[in-house]
Amino acid sequence: MASPAPSRHVLLPLAGLAAILLIAAPVFGANPSPKPAKADKGPAQTTTLTGTVASSVDAKGRATYTMVVDGVTWELSAGPKWFWGANNPLAAYVGKTVEVTGTYHTGEHDLGVATIDGKALRAPGKPPWAGGPKVVGSSHPGWKGGHPGKGHGRANAPGQLKDKSKATAED
Repeated sequence: MASPAPSRHVLLPLAGLAAILLIAAPVFGANPSPKPAKADKGPAQTTTLTGTVASSVDAKGRATYTMVVDGVTWELSAGPKWFWGANNPLAAYVGKTVEVTGTYHTGEHDLGVATIDGKALRAPGKPPWAGGPKVVGSSHPGWKGGHPGKGHGRANAPGQLKDKSKATAED
């Protein structure tokens, strides 16, 4: 004799419980500690400074550029250090007294340089380092090698390399 089928009243709660578990399952493995919120730096301030550009090397061996104005050391930036490498446009001004205009955030002494002696440091619009590794290429810190944006190529696409010599009679 066959056992009676479960009633609809039993199946609905079980289906609801299954749906809840499917939705909540990814949360069970999540890290319970929230990421700390970044402090609001406030709006960027514009300033003009006059001083002598100096250069030194940071812990990673990359050139850093500074200017001391009224006893305050300002770190000058023309964009990400990884982008410029040895071709940083600030290098041409080391040892020279110049007037720089740029932006900074209140309480900080990092100046994003826009102009030096009235001359724009780069063209207006999207900076050349924007766009990620597919646009910038191998110098971008997110570069994974290969041919960005063009797939893995035939040599590394196992699904595309089927042995065609073993064609079936159905072909």
